[in-house]
Amino acid sequence: MNLNAPTLDRRTVWAWSLYDFGNSSFAVLFASLFSVHYGSEFVEPVLGKAQADLLWSITIASSMLLVALSSPFVGGIADHTGRRKRMLVVYTLVGVVCVTALMGFRGGGVGVIATVSILAGLSNFAFEGAIVFYNAYLPEIAPPDHRGRVSGLGFAVGYAGSLVALGIAVLVVPTGNWDWLWFAIGAQWVLFTIPALRYLPADRPTGMGLVAAGKQGVRQTMKTLREVWRMPNLRRFLIAYFIYMDGVITVVFFAARYAKTTLGFDSMQLIGMLAIVQVTALIGSLVMAKPTDKMGPRWVVCLMLIWWGGVAVAAYLAESKEFFLVVAGLAGLGLGSIQAASRAFMARLIPKGRESELFGFYALCGKTGSIAGPVVFGVVTALADGNQRPGVLAVGAFYLLGYLVLRKVSDEPVA
Repeated sequence: MNLNAPTLDRRTVWAWSLYDFGNSSFAVLFASLFSVHYGSEFVEPVLGKAQADLLWSITIASSMLLVALSSPFVGGIADHTGRRKRMLVVYTLVGVVCVTALMGFRGGGVGVIATVSILAGLSNFAFEGAIVFYNAYLPEIAPPDHRGRVSGLGFAVGYAGSLVALGIAVLVVPTGNWDWLWFAIGAQWVLFTIPALRYLPADRPTGMGLVAAGKQGVRQTMKTLREVWRMPNLRRFLIAYFIYMDGVITVVFFAARYAKTTLGFDSMQLIGMLAIVQVTALIGSLVMAKPTDKMGPRWVVCLMLIWWGGVAVAAYLAESKEFFLVVAGLAGLGLGSIQAASRAFMARLIPKGRESELFGFYALCGKTGSIAGPVVFGVVTALADGNQRPGVLAVGAFYLLGYLVLRKVSDEPVA
């Protein structure tokens, strides 16, 4: 029996989950509708359709690289200073400010494209960076035998937040005033951060200054790199996660553009498709939560990687909007399941007291592994003169490779 295991406080769990409800407005509207708006409003009129996917992939890949490089360091700083909640607030505010700053921009040349790309990249950097500290709370608020369910609840509540954001989009998009969508993202994100700030475990300052903590964070990062390499199970899991998240993130950021460019979806049809994805993702994160605890996260993730491979092939073959909507629903089921199970998997492998630091490495692998996928999709599409189908098929290889690596990983909890 682990006497240091956390007890389950439902109020804290719900407060933690509501943060996901708030920031999911960014996840769904930015990754989908803004990606479409970015291409049609800013890039395509100036540089043409073939360059839109490439520039969007560069924007996302650059922001993911920045997250990947910084997460282990700032995660270590959060551990050494005991200021995890403060870091969560800082990243949240940066994300909210940058995404709302997108209001008022209209297409007008290379300068506008560059400015919008920087703001979009910074807002995505802040969103993804905040997730490092958010995830690090999971081992602190949930005992080991409930982490799969708590992780699944967090994603399910997040997908409910995405549906609320899409409901706002239904009202805004027909008016043509897209600026209100970026405002809605910031408002929902801030509002549902409040319960987390109130009820999540308080910071426990260590007295170490930021400069000293920064230096210690650098030293600890290098030490952790060596330690992770000497932990075969954790190392293999992070390599597998690095690979398969390439495919998952690529789908998240390019599904809407694929639906619009290749299959001719209009804005309202895109919202309908995204709603299907959120509902099925919510269902997937809940349905597979208990099997994650009972059968282990490894079993769930392996199953979902096979599932995702089938989705990639089906998307490549899709010729009609109706068939693609079915594919989108299947992708949603896999999305909710693999995200929740992966987070629970990582939580099993982390020694107590190193949550922020090692979830920083989790972010390092997930976000670094979110660079090649978008780039592969963008480059393959550009080489195919704007044909996105070869890009979709190329992404499917990431699921197969991730599956092959993950088969050798044990999900036995760390003592």
